[in-house]
Amino acid sequence: MIIVDKISSSTKNIPLTHQVRITKNIISAEGYVLAVEILSHKKNYNQIELTSGRMSTIHKGERLLVTLGERRALKGFVGQVPKKLKAGDTINILNIGGVSGHCISENYQNVGHAAKAKVLGQVINNKGKRVNIRDYRLFNPANHLSNNIPLILVSGTCMDVGKTTTACEIIKMASREGFRICSAKVAGIAALKDTLRMEDNGSIKAVTIVDGGVTSTASKKGIALKITKGAINFLACFKPDYIVIELGDGILGEYGVIDIMRDKEIQALTRAHVGCANDPPGAIKLFEISKDLGIKPALISGPVTDNSVGTRFIKKNLHLTAINSLTHGEEIFSFLNKKCLRFKRDHLQYNKSNPTT
Repeated sequence: MIIVDKISSSTKNIPLTHQVRITKNIISAEGYVLAVEILSHKKNYNQIELTSGRMSTIHKGERLLVTLGERRALKGFVGQVPKKLKAGDTINILNIGGVSGHCISENYQNVGHAAKAKVLGQVINNKGKRVNIRDYRLFNPANHLSNNIPLILVSGTCMDVGKTTTACEIIKMASREGFRICSAKVAGIAALKDTLRMEDNGSIKAVTIVDGGVTSTASKKGIALKITKGAINFLACFKPDYIVIELGDGILGEYGVIDIMRDKEIQALTRAHVGCANDPPGAIKLFEISKDLGIKPALISGPVTDNSVGTRFIKKNLHLTAINSLTHGEEIFSFLNKKCLRFKRDHLQYNKSNPTT
């Protein structure tokens, strides 16, 4: 039995306390929870997201509960689950959600070196069973959709390109109009901050990949699509008028976004697709790939639309509407409502057969 100082958000669905039982006989595989001790101070990227969603700075000597997993971040760390682990080994904290493993590559300019931590042991429950987040998931990954709830997809060329801001603006404005909106952040790595923002902006329920029992959708081919369909099936139980899906990472990243976008069941329910890009070349490639997949964006947002240079380029060369979600978020909702979502008509049709409270 040991006392830990902080519990990372990747374990959010597990009823853990700061006093936990551990074993030094460790299974090294995705989703298992470890107790670790931080070995060094960091000046940047030095915070952990707690199960409450609050951010907390980590310090040398602190004990944390983290979860084994992989990361493939263009602007962050690349890491993997070690083939073997024993108490006393050193691993790295790979993201704010506490996903941990061996760091094999770093974007040092953005995040510095990955924090090092000593493995103290693997968390076990009162019955002596090793704790894994998959045993506490809210929904199961699915091969097929079991509902016909309309979808709004938000994709991007990479991380930190405005996807969450855009998704939240759509959620906020739709909620103001009285529509029931659920949401999900899929294809990426475990963290709560984006889904908490979605709920702050009016989403009735927001889920992430941890709720499907995985720490990262880079760990297994095809898992991103299964998690997405499982999330949609789960959210359908809340009787939303629309489900807003943010596709984490970028369309050409290693988290499985492109598998989601090319899926015919997903495409059939997608009312609108909003793409986010940093610059004109990115906007062009996002448009071309999406069009080839059969899910062309209705409009472009992100940093490329920060001023008239980018918006003019998009209108002239891609013949698409370009709206900045930071400064004109309400216009995104207005445009989608008028051009492709048909909120009012869908809302009336849906609620005739599925009355909501």
